[in-house]
Amino acid sequence: MMKKLVVLMVIGMLVAFAGTSALADPATKEECIAKVQAAVQLAVDQGIDEAIKQVGDKNGPFVWKDSYVFATSADEAITQAHPIKPGLVGKSLLHVKDANGVIIFAEIAKVASSASGKGWVDYMWPKPGEKKPSAKHTYVEKVPSFNTAFGAGYYE
Repeated sequence: MMKKLVVLMVIGMLVAFAGTSALADPATKEECIAKVQAAVQLAVDQGIDEAIKQVGDKNGPFVWKDSYVFATSADEAITQAHPIKPGLVGKSLLHVKDANGVIIFAEIAKVASSASGKGWVDYMWPKPGEKKPSAKHTYVEKVPSFNTAFGAGYYE
């Protein structure tokens, strides 16, 4: 009986450790680009509504490690999908500034509305569970023929 208890405790600790190591494995630049491009392709293939629905699903394919894809209007930065904070949907985030005064979503809208419709926005933002801001880099890409851009970021 005691051996079973010890085995169960060891298994429990291994499972707990595996869960925390996934959190310690941060999203990469390449993953952010790939996930955003997958969301854009989904919008092209299956329609903007389906892409926004999947991006907004906190248990869906666009949430991973310490990152997620979000959707915003390309011109006014009105949130169209946010899997972590669904209460932001329908709200303009043009006023949101980082610790250095960067108007984050104005920069995102500028990139999305540019000739290429894609690029990077750099700013300071707290990592999940932290209060102190860290350098964050968000890749943004506009969906062709729509006023929607998808973005995802990683931390340094």
